[in-house]
Amino acid sequence: MSNKSYLSVYAKSFNWAGFFLPKKIYLKCSNLYDFCRTIDNIADDEGEIESKKNKLLTFKNNFNNKNYNDPIIKNMWDLVEDYRISKKIIDDLFDGVESDLKNRVEINSKKDLLIYSYRVAGTVGLMMAKILDVKDKNSLKSAIDLGIAMQLTNISRDIVEDSKNNRFYISNNFESIKETLKLSDLFYESSFASIKKIPLSFRFSILVARRVYRKIGYNILSKKNIENYNNSGKIYVNNIGKIIQTFLSLCDLIRLSLIKDGDHSRYKEHQIINEEINLNERL
Repeated sequence: MSNKSYLSVYAKSFNWAGFFLPKKIYLKCSNLYDFCRTIDNIADDEGEIESKKNKLLTFKNNFNNKNYNDPIIKNMWDLVEDYRISKKIIDDLFDGVESDLKNRVEINSKKDLLIYSYRVAGTVGLMMAKILDVKDKNSLKSAIDLGIAMQLTNISRDIVEDSKNNRFYISNNFESIKETLKLSDLFYESSFASIKKIPLSFRFSILVARRVYRKIGYNILSKKNIENYNNSGKIYVNNIGKIIQTFLSLCDLIRLSLIKDGDHSRYKEHQIINEEINLNERL
């Protein structure tokens, strides 16, 4: 790849939000994204399943053995050590991506959908929160929530693309899309109050990322039926939409200063995930 980071190439919404971070922290977040994107690309690139499994295993072994000849691995280990990121979180991420390496992927329960979304995205939210110096446990849980919310948005947006790769996370009908976005909305809501615990200089960027990504879901719902959805191509937020969401995030920043701290509100869903993964060990 050129000197452009994966963040600027693949993640336009996150890159937009990252503009509001101090440069040093943006670079650290970019290093985290490079690592996560490298794993994702192994699963998503063209090729036979067995070949992709071998590539993922090689990368995982190189990471576990601290192969610093790979700058992406070196940068990730720097983050792990500097911010005391539990290795279990990274193992969860590998598990999530590995679960996509099948001839057919099909999720048939809310529990499996939540666990998958935690593994591939809740983990990223949690690691990002560590980099942003979040210490409060409820806030760390809510960082997981924001990651899950964003992943549920992704799943709702990418049904056509995923089905071409024999991945069926939800049913291919508009009712399922609406239900999934309704669930994602619960997680977006539970992520809000805890943003108050993020240091002030990082707070606005997270509010922007949250709003822009949530807007993708609203744009999906505006299609109203599966025919319009299928004919829309990739649904995203254009630059004017991002500017509007950025201004609305200023309102969020004010609202955040006026609300009281609350308990973590997605306790039930976290209990479902805890049946398989002990989240407290990851915090």
